[in-house]
Amino acid sequence: MDERSAAARYLEAAALLPPRLRGPAEGLARTDMARAEELRLRVGRPMTAVYPEGEAPVPGAEEAVTAEEVERVLEIATRASAHTAQAQIVNGFFTVAGGHRIGVCGTAVMEGGQVRSVRHISSLAIRVARAVPGAAARVLDKLWEGGALQSTLLVSPPGAGKTTLLRDLIRAISDGDGCPPLRVGAADERGELAALRGGAPQFDIGARTDVMDGCPKEKALLMLLRGMNPQVLAADEITAPADCAALELAANCGVALLCSAHGAGMEDLERRPLYRDLLARKIFRRLVVIRRTGEGRAYRVSRLC
Repeated sequence: MDERSAAARYLEAAALLPPRLRGPAEGLARTDMARAEELRLRVGRPMTAVYPEGEAPVPGAEEAVTAEEVERVLEIATRASAHTAQAQIVNGFFTVAGGHRIGVCGTAVMEGGQVRSVRHISSLAIRVARAVPGAAARVLDKLWEGGALQSTLLVSPPGAGKTTLLRDLIRAISDGDGCPPLRVGAADERGELAALRGGAPQFDIGARTDVMDGCPKEKALLMLLRGMNPQVLAADEITAPADCAALELAANCGVALLCSAHGAGMEDLERRPLYRDLLARKIFRRLVVIRRTGEGRAYRVSRLC
């Protein structure tokens, strides 16, 4: 993504802020807008921006953020219907138009051992959603064998670029950009991959991609498998046994998989029961580990079996 487009996506996210905070956020230098990954609001502290090298104050926003300003962000982001976002907020975040993701901290309201809502919001993390066309080219040729796409798991710590790479792999495979074109079904539970709006994706996810948005991954994967005859199924952030069961069913139907998971690498995954079991089933044939470097992001592709 060029600097102008990257800055435009940042400004789209900054528009979620109330006027006192929006002015300084929109006053950043264009180069800083293009690099900013998040805007952070904490009640009683000044607003900050998160860059690849770390977190820094936003010039002109030295006054502490108030609880009312945090609530105002939720009103703007949800169009004054914050209760409609509670189904996502109980998971710690919600996604808004454009694919931007807002992380939420506050006081959890519990019922029957489950989080039912979050009140007295104390912190927000507005993550800027950006596409990076061409990111897939760095790994795509390593994901094929014998003329067939190999099921692939992308792994990195939070915020290191899993969703960005997954989105561009979907686009490239769907369009046949560097590979034979294939039909892709995307299970976009949080609306971050395609950012559908009125049925139209806000990100370029390819001409042969079908999206199931806002649906739990395990259900979306099976709906896509049964209804859209995909050759590839994609899902971001596998986190539950039900997700793994749906992936195994799809793999047994001959569909290639493109998925992501939080982790530092293979050893980290093998220490965690969910992923250890998933890897033991030999569903995935390639592992792509993403890590930050001083020059951007590095990708390491490994064969799993």
